[in-house]
Formats: sequence, structure tokens, C-alpha cells
Amino acid sequence: MRAPYRFAFTRRKFLKRAALIAGGVASFDIVPSVVLGRKGAVSPSNRITIGFIGTGDHGVTWNLPFYLRNPAAQIIAVCDVDSDHLLRAKETVDDHYKNEDCFSTKDFREVLTRKDIDAVMITTPDHWHTPISLFAIQAGKDVQCEKPTLTINEGKVLIDAVRKHKKVFQTSTEDRSLPMYHRLAELVRNGRIGKLQRIEVILPRQPTVPGDPTPQPVPRQLDYEMWLGPAPFAPYTKDRVHYNFRWVSDYSGGIFTDWGTHLFDTAQWANDTERTGPIEVDAKGSFWEGGLYNTVKDYDIAYRYANGVVMTCKPGTPSIKFIGSEGWVGNSGWRSPVEASSKAILDSVIGPNELHLYTNPKGEHDDFLLCVKSRNDPYFPVDIGHRVSTVCHLANISLKLGRKLKWEPAKEQFVGDDSANALLDRKRRDPWQLPKV
Repeated sequence: MRAPYRFAFTRRKFLKRAALIAGGVASFDIVPSVVLGRKGAVSPSNRITIGFIGTGDHGVTWNLPFYLRNPAAQIIAVCDVDSDHLLRAKETVDDHYKNEDCFSTKDFREVLTRKDIDAVMITTPDHWHTPISLFAIQAGKDVQCEKPTLTINEGKVLIDAVRKHKKVFQTSTEDRSLPMYHRLAELVRNGRIGKLQRIEVILPRQPTVPGDPTPQPVPRQLDYEMWLGPAPFAPYTKDRVHYNFRWVSDYSGGIFTDWGTHLFDTAQWANDTERTGPIEVDAKGSFWEGGLYNTVKDYDIAYRYANGVVMTCKPGTPSIKFIGSEGWVGNSGWRSPVEASSKAILDSVIGPNELHLYTNPKGEHDDFLLCVKSRNDPYFPVDIGHRVSTVCHLANISLKLGRKLKWEPAKEQFVGDDSANALLDRKRRDPWQLPKV
């Protein structure tokens, strides 16, 4: 947090006040109540100062507004490798605070070196998530970072750094704050459908085009070298950057690490496996070929857990369904209302002595800020976020190798499979190796 504001107290004011007191009249400077934290306001000295790293569409239209609306936070720096995105973010922040104080830069390191920044919000492509998070922890910052990691080993390194340095880390998704997904998890965990047997996850089929690999001139506003960062060098094309990065395996894991991270988290939460994972994955399908995009195209995935639960994943309308020995619950469509096999299940009340899963209805950003102050884990901490990312990566690895794989969650290794274990991590381009934190 920033140091308290210091108010000017000149010699003239001192002499004037002394004279008034000597004459029996008390004099006080008039200080706005907002500075003192009255009327529900948070005084500047108690606000958590935030640096934004990555200010593309999701950063500016989703993450930025939540922080600007929260009186516990103050955004004082923004960073993006695209100067158009950067200018839009700075103007948005300055307009909100009615000043021109927001610091802006294309280099995230200039944000991290600032001593007046308490925490960072990272909204970059996936291949930058873990490196920047580690650099931020190294600089003493708490971190909220968009999901997912790029590799399984990255998640392990990130957990070690967060726990070693006692930092607050929020894996950034809204799902655990959404009432329908929280409700589904609590119904299942409290036995309303009997013994859980099967989970059916449906994700969208994306993208819908193969992407144009034709090299193009780098736009003047984009620091493309910094955008690539630790990823292998590749010629610029507009279909490679910004939102489209999700469909190029150098930067992301396709639909699994995009949509899958959301619905797999609800599955893990309800299955009480959020700190472990499946023991087997069998992925069938294909990848995009012939264009720029090379992530998954068609897919039919089956996971098996040690408790006997089988989770499947196929393309269609994004939805999730939990099937148990005494009924089912689920929903069809993103953020759609909860459905159930009976009205009794649907209307069931979770009693005071039953399991109540922690959530924050105000969302991931509010939850993170509260935890920065309390030093507690947020609702989607680094360990759980890593396990969900792992579920996504397992599907991609099985699909790439074209065979069923056995996974040991405790050791986080494939059982007796050197070629699969070789895919737990990947090479990074110098100088962007993971820092030792």
C-alpha cells in the first residue's frame, strides 16, 4: 500500500494557528471526508495500488472496470505492448480519477520496479502468464493473473514461488462467484444426487477458420518482439496476435485452456478433486492444419478419477452436467440456470451444518483485494488454478500423442511414459527464461 498522504503545514499556517489558539480560538484545517474514509469511502492511504499489465479487450472491458469501481483499489500504472491499447487504458483510468497521473509503459518491468505498487493484474496472452507472475512475485507484488499456465511444470514453479514468498495469488476467472456454478458444486458435494458417477462437460468448437499465416508488416503501434517474448520467433500476421493467440500452440492450449479452464474448474470443485486431478486421460480428435492455427479442432475426451468418476468432454453448447446414483444436476448454456432431475433436488436447501463452499458474489477482483488485506487465499488460489490448467494440458498431450495416458497426480508425472513426460514443459526463448524466485 502507498504511504499516507502528507499535508503541507507551512510556517505561515503555524504562526496563524498559534495566534488563534493564544486568543482562545481553536483552528482546524478542513479535510474532505473522503480523505478520512468517512461515508463508506476508503482513504487514499488504505487503498491497494494496482498496476495493469496487458490492456487488450479483456483487460479494458472486463478487469479494468471492476477495479475502477472498487473504492479499495487505485490503479496507478498500465502497461501494454500495443500503444493503441495502452493509450485507451490510460485515458480510461485518467478519466475516472479526473487527472492525468496514470503511468503508462510498454515494458512490464517498469511497472514491477515501482515501489508504490502493491499488486498487479496480468491480462496477457497465456505464454506470458507465468513469467510475468514470477517477476512480479520477485518484485514483492501480490498477483491476480488470468488463467491458465502454458505448461504443467510452469504451474508447479508458480506454486513454489507464491508459497515461498507468502504472496496472494488469484487465478482470474469469475466462475466461483457465479451463483449457478457455486450452487451446482454445493449440491453435488452435499450428496443431493447421491454418489457422483459421471461429469459431462461440453465446450464450444472454436475457432471456425484456420487463420492466415501470410507474413505481414508489423504495425507501428505494436512491440512485436516483446509480444512474442519467451515464445519461438514467428513472422507477424494479424491472425497470430491479440485474441487470436488462443489458437496457436506456441501461446496457448486452444479451447481446452480457454473455455475448459472455466467448466473443468466447476467439475473439479464439485468432485472434491480441486487439489488433485484425474488418473487417466484418453483424448481422441484432431488439430487444425493447413493454416496458422494448430490447436485442437475436433475432440472427444474421457478422464477417469481415483474415486471412479468419469468426466467426458465434447464440443457443442458450453454446459456441464453431474450424474449421480440418485439423480443429476447441471445447466445447458454458459451461465444458464441450474437444472435437475427432480424438483426436490433443484429446490434443496443446504443446511447450516452442511458443507458451504467459499465464494465471493462480488467476483474475483473484490475477492483478491480482500485477500491482499487479510493475507488469506482467494477463492481460486494458485494451487487450484494449477490443477485445473493441468486437466486442460493432459487433454492436449494425450491428443498430441494419440493414445491413452496414465497420470499420477501426487507426483505430477505420467506413469512410465518418457515421451509424455517430455511434454510437461517447453523451451523458452532467451532472455525470457523463468526467473528463480
